[in-house]
Amino acid sequence: MAAHYQVSGSTSAAISASVESGIRTGALAPGDPLPAVRALAGRLDVSPATVARAYQELRQRGLVVTAGRHGTRVRPRPPVATRRAALAPPPRPGTRDLSAGHPDRRLLPPLGPHLAALAAQFGAPTGYADTAVLPELADAARERFAADGVPAAELTVTGGALDGIERLLAAHLRPGDAVAVEDPGWANLLDLVAALGLRTVGVPVDDEGPSVAGVRSALAAGVRALVVTSRAQNPTGAAVSAERAAALRALLAGRADLLLIEDDHAAELARVPLHPLAGATPAWAFVRSVSKPYGPDLRLAVLAGDEATVARVAGRAQVGAGWVSTVLQRLVLSLWRDPATAELVRRAADGYDRRRDGLVAALAAHGLAAHGRTGINVWVPVPDETVAVTALRDAGWSVAPGGLYRIAAAPAVRLTVSTLDEPDLPPLADALARAVRPVQGGAPY
Repeated sequence: MAAHYQVSGSTSAAISASVESGIRTGALAPGDPLPAVRALAGRLDVSPATVARAYQELRQRGLVVTAGRHGTRVRPRPPVATRRAALAPPPRPGTRDLSAGHPDRRLLPPLGPHLAALAAQFGAPTGYADTAVLPELADAARERFAADGVPAAELTVTGGALDGIERLLAAHLRPGDAVAVEDPGWANLLDLVAALGLRTVGVPVDDEGPSVAGVRSALAAGVRALVVTSRAQNPTGAAVSAERAAALRALLAGRADLLLIEDDHAAELARVPLHPLAGATPAWAFVRSVSKPYGPDLRLAVLAGDEATVARVAGRAQVGAGWVSTVLQRLVLSLWRDPATAELVRRAADGYDRRRDGLVAALAAHGLAAHGRTGINVWVPVPDETVAVTALRDAGWSVAPGGLYRIAAAPAVRLTVSTLDEPDLPPLADALARAVRPVQGGAPY
């Protein structure tokens, strides 16, 4: 913990508020440890139970995490706005940033021509009574879902994939419920589950998706929801195979106590067949975002599911945000209908495949195993994340430590290939090999 910040308070509410203030002002940084319960209780002259209640409240709100002998620490990205400093350290100036997880801006379709065409089409302003899911967008989405075998008689739109997942979890679960998530998995989802006061149960992932044994174990642990990434899993690039989908569907069949959520965030950028689990359980939802193929600023996802689940999500939106802008819906529909945009997305997908596959092959030539079947990320197991991240930084490459994405999975680093060009791959693979197997005394460890 930062030496200049002292937690204060004489009640559990005051102690938790003091910690939150420290996080908000930046005096407590992501990863900073909090004092041990008994040590802080002694300093504040309160009972250990009072400090324990404060820490429990902070955990339930997703501000801190308890990690066994490592004690209680501020989460990497706690759900509170801070006044200074980013939640993750910025890349060192002069290094190539492979840590962000963003698509290549050079490969995103231009929005200007579509916005100009929409401006020419608009008539009278839209009122509150006219806002909903546009029928034309719904029809187009159903056609796209049908092509991938996803039933979509009922659907709605949300402000992106994570917004849809948040609404699903909030509508079905209560604080303290357990959610099965992929391990390693999407850092934003892990943070969201914590912020909702839910508990995570990690499910191991291989190149074919969540393991059957892992899902079976999570079900035995009483999870109320299961979140599966269909393709381009972040961070490993896994994609659910036909065989894995069949095994998971058989395992999940008829589980009326479980909400099944599938996240197909990469959509058209994932150049492998989709093998959906949709409909395996009575309560299910399939979420597909447009952000990765068409641009991160397009905060829209289409959500299909059973009638009750979709009604809950749409109903909650009606008493909250209300709707996703019909201007944005019309823009997405225009992009979907444009053959030139479809060709740009196809080229982008091909480019990501070449970079990702090329990096995996270059690492294999060095004897390094790496995972990256689909998507824009490559997951590289390493003996020590800190050593690897530091060595790569010193060699001019900024990568993400795997600890942001792991629950119990082995150490690794994540590299986003979107900003790479093919000539970058050999020197990057060389740097990774040296980072994973550093040389000491003239010979590898």
